[in-house]
Amino acid sequence: MIRNLTNRIAIIALILAFALWVDLSNDIEILNPVNNQALFSRNVEPRLGLDLQGGLQVLLEADIPASQQVDSQAMEIARDIVQQRTDALGVNENVIQIAGDRRIVGEFPGLEDTESVLATIQQTGLLEFVDTGDYSPEEGTILNTDYSPTGEPVELPESGEVLYHTIMTGSELDAVTVGQDQLATNYVINFRLKSEGARIFGDHTSANVGKFLTIVLDKQVISSPRIESAITGGEGTITGGFTFESANAFAVQLRYGSLPVPLKIVETRIIGPTLGADSLNKSLRAGLIGMVIVAMFMILYYRLPGIVAVLSILIYAAIAFAVFKWFHFTLTLPGIAGFLLSTGAALDANILIFERMKEELRNGRNLAQAVDQGWTRAWSSIRDSNLAAIITSLILFWFGSTFGATIVKGFSLTLALGVGISLFTAIYVTRTLLVIFLQGFKPKNYDLWFGI
Repeated sequence: MIRNLTNRIAIIALILAFALWVDLSNDIEILNPVNNQALFSRNVEPRLGLDLQGGLQVLLEADIPASQQVDSQAMEIARDIVQQRTDALGVNENVIQIAGDRRIVGEFPGLEDTESVLATIQQTGLLEFVDTGDYSPEEGTILNTDYSPTGEPVELPESGEVLYHTIMTGSELDAVTVGQDQLATNYVINFRLKSEGARIFGDHTSANVGKFLTIVLDKQVISSPRIESAITGGEGTITGGFTFESANAFAVQLRYGSLPVPLKIVETRIIGPTLGADSLNKSLRAGLIGMVIVAMFMILYYRLPGIVAVLSILIYAAIAFAVFKWFHFTLTLPGIAGFLLSTGAALDANILIFERMKEELRNGRNLAQAVDQGWTRAWSSIRDSNLAAIITSLILFWFGSTFGATIVKGFSLTLALGVGISLFTAIYVTRTLLVIFLQGFKPKNYDLWFGI
């Protein structure tokens, strides 16, 4: 029935042992036996999605008129900046992706401080150094400036308010750090300018000693220090009554630049950790109940092959879970649904094979011939059905990536991986296990052992 059975058993045993090692560990580490230092290490802790551990999902949209076309390159840059800002805030495993032509979807699993993230990602982050002359506006004042991102002239306000001149923007910043003032009582933002910015800054401060140079973010005054002396070194400090958190958030905005497209929050969805844990527990319970029912059906209907199929499915589950952990795929509820659906595909392949095998036994073939013919004749059906499932998964994955439907992406990814692994277990593992059982038991009563 199988010529190289020993090699097959060895390969399956090695794969299963490695899969169980990954499944039962959070960190994989291989030590050098000579000096006991780590030769290889990898974190394989399972990553749970937003719906399983709670967190924040936010939908951002370009804050421009609906009739105005949004440049796709500008949206891509905006996505990168939002990603960098949230990474710098210490938010792990976040997913930021473009949805359609004017929206961005952000997911932050496990996030607790949602307000700081929302405040950071939606701010345009346009920093301006504004010449306000002898006027020192209070912090929080909104100023009209003559700077325009598009380069078009800014019209004078109809209300008669003053239009102040912007001497330069935050694009001239070279480095930004958070520090403390000389008394170590307040947090400040220390910055260093690029060469051109340093020249502009030096020329302006040299000619306007005693005047006020106001710093505004998104047209709102952050601070308005008086120029005590010319600053020609290209370095300076922004004060403004910052806390450590607000100073860090502000520095992040300055460090990663302003958004090329203003964004507004269209929708937010906050899932509490309790709800996420409850969803996880119910999903695991439902999956376990489903597996028990399916296992009972397979054993009662197919007898010995059914037992082999159940063992094969368990091996499939161990390998699939190890793959998810090793490659850090994020597990979500749709992902678990895709995984369970691929389990059905694995059982479907086994059922096709066993039915073919029973037909061969009924036609008078001996056991070895029935096993060989069962696998050979069922292969085309298994191949076509699994190929159709993988093609469908690829289409769904493309759809999810294009339109930012992360639920669809997670489902399609786990479905495709599960189908691929189930193909291996159905064709390779199930046949090997069945041959081992047949050679061990040597069944003669086909009605008892095969349900014929």
